[in-house]
This record gives sequence, C-alpha cells and structure tokens, in this order.
Amino acid sequence: MKVLITGGAGYIGSSVAWMFIDKGHHVTIVDNLISGKLSNIPKKSKFIKSDIVNINKLKKLLNKDYDVVLHFAALINNEESLSKEKLYLKNNFHKSKIFLNFCINKGIKNFIFSSSAAVYGPSKKSVNENFKTKPITPYGKSKLKFEKFLEKSKKKINFVILRYFNVVGAEEKMRCGFEIKKNKSLFNNLCKAYVHKKKFFIFGNNFNTPDGTPVRDYVHIKDLSKIHYKFAKIIRYKKINSIINCGYGTGYSVLDVVKKLNSLFNKKIVFQFKEKRKNDIEYSVASTKKLKKFLIIKKSKNQLTSMIKSSLIWYIKSLEK
Repeated sequence: MKVLITGGAGYIGSSVAWMFIDKGHHVTIVDNLISGKLSNIPKKSKFIKSDIVNINKLKKLLNKDYDVVLHFAALINNEESLSKEKLYLKNNFHKSKIFLNFCINKGIKNFIFSSSAAVYGPSKKSVNENFKTKPITPYGKSKLKFEKFLEKSKKKINFVILRYFNVVGAEEKMRCGFEIKKNKSLFNNLCKAYVHKKKFFIFGNNFNTPDGTPVRDYVHIKDLSKIHYKFAKIIRYKKINSIINCGYGTGYSVLDVVKKLNSLFNKKIVFQFKEKRKNDIEYSVASTKKLKKFLIIKKSKNQLTSMIKSSLIWYIKSLEK
C-alpha cells in the first residue's frame, strides 16, 4: 500500500506512520514542522517538508499515485482556538479544502480525515455519530466545516471521518509520542505534577457527574493507530463514506485518573480543586457500536493503568532527550 500522510511529524500522525512502516507499506509524509518534530518521522518513510497548500511544490515531489491519504495536519489546541478563531479556520478548514481538491485533481480517491469529538459539544450521555453537532470552540467548528466539505465531495472521493475522543499514551515502542512542553492535556499535566513533585489542580468539582469532575473517554494511541490502519485497508477496496467515533465507550472522571495514578505508585500527587474553566464540557464519551462493526478493540480491566504508565514512561523519556 502507498500511503500519503499529512502532519506525519505530529503526535498521532507519526504513530500511524510507524504502524504502516512496521507492516511493510510505503509511506510519504508531508509536514511543515511548525508543531511536528523531525525525530518523530520514521527513517524508512519519504519526507517532504512543506505546507499542504504549497501545491506547486507538492506537484513536483508527489510523483506517485497513492492508495490512501491520511490527513492529520491541523492546529489542535481547543483553548488556543478561543483567541485565534480566524487562524484555526484558515489552517483547519481553508487549507484542508485546497489540499483535498489537489488530491482529487491528482486522482487520489481515498481520504481518511482526523476529526474530533469537539464537533459534538455538550452531552449528558454517550454520543453516536448521528448525535447533533454543536461545537463550542473554533477548533471544533473548523473540524466540522471540513467534515461537511468532505460530505459534499462524496461523489468524487471515498472518505472516512474519524472523530477522536481523548487520545493518550505513546506509540507502543516509544518511538514517538505527545509533545510535553506546550501540552495542556490531563495526562501530560499529571505526568508533570508526578515527576516534578508539583501540586495538581482540578478545575471544577461541581459538574453534574458522579464525583463532580469532568468525565472523558480516553483512547490509547496504539489502538487509534490500529483503527487508521484498518480503515485504510477497507477504503482501498470498498466504496465508503462514513463517520466513526474513536474511543472505548468508557468514561473516566478527572478524579478517577488522579486516584488511579496515586494507587499505582508510592509517590502521590497532591491535588487541589479550583474554579471550573470556560467551555469545559462535563461529559464526553463515545458510542462505539459503529466502530465495532469494522474492528473490535479489546479492552482490559487495566486499560486506564496502561494509558497512565505509557504516558508517564514517554514523559520521562522526553525529559532525557
């Protein structure tokens, strides 16, 4: 299989790239390295340093036909998008639209898009793919706009839209993982508090959840990579235009995660509650019935433990670089 990956130097894109390389496929990566890291990119892949809208450059360097495009290139910080709405719309929608049209004109018909549960907005129960989309951040809005553009293009292409819930952990062989410096995710902040012996702040304990803290569906990056690989194989041979939730269908509260980490190690995290933040969603859990029609991801009783340990190992390894 010949695979073209945009944003392949980033957290999720690089992990997916490693999976394709390990299985013997040909991978080309396009990344401008503004947020991605060169060290994440598999050496056996072909790398093109370029923005996805530098069409003249891509025309010259993309000299092969590709079986599938996996599109990860985007700005991904929900909080940052609140103050940079135009930038997020430009990068995540307008640039993606230009790049998709380039792919269509080149004759590439199979497209897998990295989307987000941020398109749903608030919910009090697990959401399926037909749940009303009502994003509350510019990041979520930008993802949804491109989803709708893909749907308008369905006569010209096959596509799978993968809506990620909360992606955590590191690539299975620890060759790539999340960025630790600017990352404000729960798992990264927990690792930081644990390693550096800092107090950990939980924003809000009065949400309408069992323990008052927000509930999220966390999915390990290794399983998310398997999902991409599976759909890349499917889309080559089957006409498909589909939206798929990517999660486990299980919710953990912030307090669940903190307590689990404290139960695993002798060194404990000291935590303190603070006021809830603007636009924090109290409950975000995937319905995975549709995903299970294509792929069964085996969950274990130690799933949360595995995600915490993977994140912590990667965080410590990143400090040593």
